[in-house]
Amino acid sequence: MEEKLKKRVLVADDSPDIIKIVDILLSNEGFEVVTATNGQEAVDQVDESIDLIILDVVMPVKDGFTACSEIRKKTNAPILFLTAKSQESDKVIGFSCGGDDYLSKPFTYSEFISRVKSLIRRYYVYQGRNTEEESNLLATRDLSIDLDTQKVTIGDNDIQLTSIEYSMLVLMMQNRKKIFSSQNLYESIWEEPYHYTANNTIMVHIRNLRKKLEKSKDDQYIKTAWGKGYYIE
Repeated sequence: MEEKLKKRVLVADDSPDIIKIVDILLSNEGFEVVTATNGQEAVDQVDESIDLIILDVVMPVKDGFTACSEIRKKTNAPILFLTAKSQESDKVIGFSCGGDDYLSKPFTYSEFISRVKSLIRRYYVYQGRNTEEESNLLATRDLSIDLDTQKVTIGDNDIQLTSIEYSMLVLMMQNRKKIFSSQNLYESIWEEPYHYTANNTIMVHIRNLRKKLEKSKDDQYIKTAWGKGYYIE
């Protein structure tokens, strides 16, 4: 069955040349492209029809990090930072404010399209729009995941996760007590080879997950095996 609509990607960058290049690349792959020239325009244009947001960091009116934080209040659609700011500290900030992935300029066509497709695919699985759902409930203590609806709850409270956070949580919940190294998690979730900056990426996403799931250090769902990785009992 064909999908009823093209997947929509919002691209925000203050460089007309970058907008043009990204528009061509995405359009050639069958995506519908929506553009913005600053962070505020990006925030304003986000709605439930957007499947992926691509943000530059240095933009007028509102920078990409600020825009990302505000977009996260409106949608859990994946956010990809596409920027010349390639310092490790920039990446940590990007992930901390709700970004899912970070690609530095200049980038290759194949790497860019691979990241886009991977993020959208995980998002569709998270939204329950895939065709291979399992009818299962994962649970530990009062934390539960309904794989039919992709709904995460703690007690009576719904927990809103990004697609990356959801994928990490499901992976660990499906493999209880197994210790996942940063390399295990990165290669399983991002589906690409582990590299030296990936450890910080994993640390930031684990920290974000813990903030959403855990009220205190005594109420941990995600455990740390020091020097080895992370696991759920």
